[in-house]
Amino acid sequence: MISTTDEALLRRAIGIAAAAVAQGDAPYGSLLAGPDGTILAEAHNTVRRDGDISAHPELKLARWAARELDRETAAGTTLYTSCEPCGMCAGGIARSGIGRVVHALSTAQLVALNPESGAWPTVPHDGPALFDEARAPVEAYYRSG
Repeated sequence: MISTTDEALLRRAIGIAAAAVAQGDAPYGSLLAGPDGTILAEAHNTVRRDGDISAHPELKLARWAARELDRETAAGTTLYTSCEPCGMCAGGIARSGIGRVVHALSTAQLVALNPESGAWPTVPHDGPALFDEARAPVEAYYRSG
């Protein structure tokens, strides 16, 4: 359920995206807010500027939350973002402990606006393989901790 506070913060994320375009960056913006709506951090997409394929604002904020917030605090935050997080960002958000995501455009809506957004190829995968060899360092790590 989207509240009026959610709408206001989502509008701020869209504003960050618009400001990114004005700076020559891609049109994606995000912010992380605490339970009371206080903005904790903001970011926009700097993939082209930084030459870094991971410089999505959602992933930047997930890394910030994982580094700067304890698990309980992170769980109470909401990430507001101008577009639905991609798979890379969704994984980072889940691992960061952020409690909720509110997005404006869905991936399908983004692709309808810019078909190249959905043109990423699927990379073939092979495996699993070498289970006994691969499990040794994993088991050693989790037994030691």
